[in-house]
Amino acid sequence: MRLNQSWLKNPATQAVCLAVAADGAQVLFVGGCVRNALLGEPVSDMDLATDALPEQVMELAARAGIKAVPTGIDHGTVTLVRNGIPHEITTFRKDVATDGRRAVVVFSKDIAEDARRRDFTMNAIYARPDGEVLDPLDGLADLTRRRVRFIGKAENRIREDYLRSLRYFRFHAWFGDQVQGLDADALAAIAANLDGLAALSRERVGAEFLKLLAAPDPAPAVAAMRQAGVLASVISGADDRALAPLIHLEAGRMPSGIRRLAALGGEDLQTALRLSKSEASHLSAIREAATSTAGASELGYRMGEEKALDALLLRAALLEQPLSADFETEIALGANAIFPVKARDLLPDFKGPELGAALRGLEADWIASGFRLCREQLLKSVR
Repeated sequence: MRLNQSWLKNPATQAVCLAVAADGAQVLFVGGCVRNALLGEPVSDMDLATDALPEQVMELAARAGIKAVPTGIDHGTVTLVRNGIPHEITTFRKDVATDGRRAVVVFSKDIAEDARRRDFTMNAIYARPDGEVLDPLDGLADLTRRRVRFIGKAENRIREDYLRSLRYFRFHAWFGDQVQGLDADALAAIAANLDGLAALSRERVGAEFLKLLAAPDPAPAVAAMRQAGVLASVISGADDRALAPLIHLEAGRMPSGIRRLAALGGEDLQTALRLSKSEASHLSAIREAATSTAGASELGYRMGEEKALDALLLRAALLEQPLSADFETEIALGANAIFPVKARDLLPDFKGPELGAALRGLEADWIASGFRLCREQLLKSVR
């Protein structure tokens, strides 16, 4: 089998391959770029493996006039940048010790050793610069079946890095066969190693969880997480009952990890997943709005179109109710409305707290009118 995609033939990428292989080293594409190419999915990251040592990669790049950045040189990774395209080159490795979060590695000359330290068989497929596919662990068979399977014994792979439990569900959501379901051995191994999740940094957990929720339909994977005990271990109090209805209501709209996270709920999500201030603010705003009685146009006015859409989709999912046919029109109406009365318009008749109360009352009347009342009509009502 041979890959024939345009990214592989890119002159910048081929120049990087020629540079690394100049003294006879192997250089192979691996991981997501190969997996996605075989699936016909977009390829974004250029990950390559080589039997050249990282210091040699740096020297070979310098000789070819290619920018080299020692992004993780202690762990064997150097990034070569050509024509603005980063290519992450990592020396073949094998693990000699792990603690569930990180591994102690030694460099290797053996592609099979490099493959065996990876997480899933579909991520251990390699390709030469000419496109020839190398499959040391029979990952192609699993990829063809869209079966996410741990390399070797699932329990061993998980104990090397407990984040792999979360990655398993993410990969199933993105690449797995939803009809075939999840691998029973993998689920059993994950359920038997829940304690290891507590040792992971919340940043890694949060990033992985949001990537899972960004999949086209993560509901089956999240349901399996709940059944295995992973969901409760990661987010105390989370409930996935509203997730599948939400995805149905999204009706092909751009997935939003924060919107879907809001459907799951749970305790102190900002801390549990190390959300950014912006993410936490968005999450809090749409959950509060979803449980309010404000209509679509009012939410559009107060929150803007994006948050109002999220809030109304979330409300409909939580209440298991359909959306009105014109809800997006109503959101847009409110989002584009501008309250015509200013505080100065009420001076000197109103001052201090009375001024604020009068403004809020006029604004409520204006919203209730469908934003139709003009400035003069509103001011007439208080004079």
